[in-house]
Amino acid sequence: MVFSSLLFTFLFFILCMSVYLLIVRTKGSASAGNVVLLVASLIFYAFGGPLLIFLLSGMTLICWGGALLLHRQQTVGRKKAVLAGTLVLSLGLLGYFKYANLLVTTAQFIFGQPISSPGIVLPIGISFYTFQLLSYVIDVYRGSVEPQKKYWLLLLYSSLFHQCIAGPIVRYHDIEQEILDRKISLPEVSRGITRFTVGLAKKAVLANYCAGLVKTLLPAEMQAVQTSSSVAVFLGGLYYMLQIYLDFSAYSDMAIGMGLMAGFHYPENFNYPYTATSVTDFWRRWHMSLGSFFRDYVYIPLGGNRVSVPRHIFNLFVVWALTGIWHGASWNYLLWGLYFFIFLVLEKYLFRFSSEPDAFAAVLRRIYTLAVVFLGWFLFRFEDMSMLLPALAGLFGAAGTSSAAAWLTLRNNLIFTTVAIAACAPTVPKIRGLLLGLGEKNRAVNVLCQVLSVSIPVILLFLSLISLVGDTYNPFMYTRF
Repeated sequence: MVFSSLLFTFLFFILCMSVYLLIVRTKGSASAGNVVLLVASLIFYAFGGPLLIFLLSGMTLICWGGALLLHRQQTVGRKKAVLAGTLVLSLGLLGYFKYANLLVTTAQFIFGQPISSPGIVLPIGISFYTFQLLSYVIDVYRGSVEPQKKYWLLLLYSSLFHQCIAGPIVRYHDIEQEILDRKISLPEVSRGITRFTVGLAKKAVLANYCAGLVKTLLPAEMQAVQTSSSVAVFLGGLYYMLQIYLDFSAYSDMAIGMGLMAGFHYPENFNYPYTATSVTDFWRRWHMSLGSFFRDYVYIPLGGNRVSVPRHIFNLFVVWALTGIWHGASWNYLLWGLYFFIFLVLEKYLFRFSSEPDAFAAVLRRIYTLAVVFLGWFLFRFEDMSMLLPALAGLFGAAGTSSAAAWLTLRNNLIFTTVAIAACAPTVPKIRGLLLGLGEKNRAVNVLCQVLSVSIPVILLFLSLISLVGDTYNPFMYTRF
């Protein structure tokens, strides 16, 4: 079950929230609501495979017990030993389920000997909830949070269906107090509904349509890629670039919206990354919860930038190698991470961008950033590395520069493309801010703002419903990671 399905949106979530709000209002405490959320979360996760609940529960048990044992130790050496043991067990499980198949196929390629594949199916969301649990244990070790004595509450934290399978990566200390005691207010429920419907429309109306265009223009098939014109490959890359942002940010929007409806405040995960003026700026705006995780738990402990230049470059290399391979059990993801590592090092030590560029320089920097990110998504797109070079060759005209079919596709989807691009920029917030400013001075505009605040979620929900009817499965891209 995924957020962008009729089953979830119009049955599971409505039923869950109805029971949750009724229980909270009747009992008057967050504790009773937590039971409802835990049961709902385990049911939701069981749709991906009932047995996977044991893995999620087991990893939570390891980290729960590890944190309690860690807290009881009196010496630094023992604390480090317990921490190391907990991390090894957790990362060992993540490594086995996520990377065992990759290691076997790599060994087959290197040694040329057939090795039976373990055939392990990747548990949904394992990368996300593992990192959340690791952040909890490390924060207990650092003394920034107290260990949670009740196992079921930590299980609630790791399994919350709002964000369990594709983020944002929520730190325990961010919602510790809200797990124990939270208030639900009508304004925040309203904000949550709006945020949820925006995310649903992003996914169902925009991202899914982009996915169809990508399959047509940039298919993951060797013969089709080899015969694609540069226009077709460029447009396919453009729609893939739009799809991956709209898809992933849609999930984050829906997670944040559902959290608000239940009284939780999850961190923002995106800040219009395609408006960035450098690759460094892009990564401050893209998947911010993952970036902050690697910053706080890998980069800074390695020494950050307060070290020699060679060591700093090494620290960046480690972080971006891990960032790449975290995204998937395929070598193209490692290459994708190291690709961005190169540009980050260049920006740090060679390009020396001004922190306040003039208008012309800002435009050039945005073009440069978009070009780097655009090419980077080709590395992300093709898990089969043998298809990468033909795709890049096709981009530069290896099979011809123009295609009547590609131009026709663009012409037929020009309005959609404009809307999709606008959805990747702060267009709507700026229009909203302008209307609100005018509404303070003009009563008619103020009334219009109030009407729009009520009608837009309804319209988006209706458009999403139309898009989802007949489309039974709409998985989010990042649930694969």
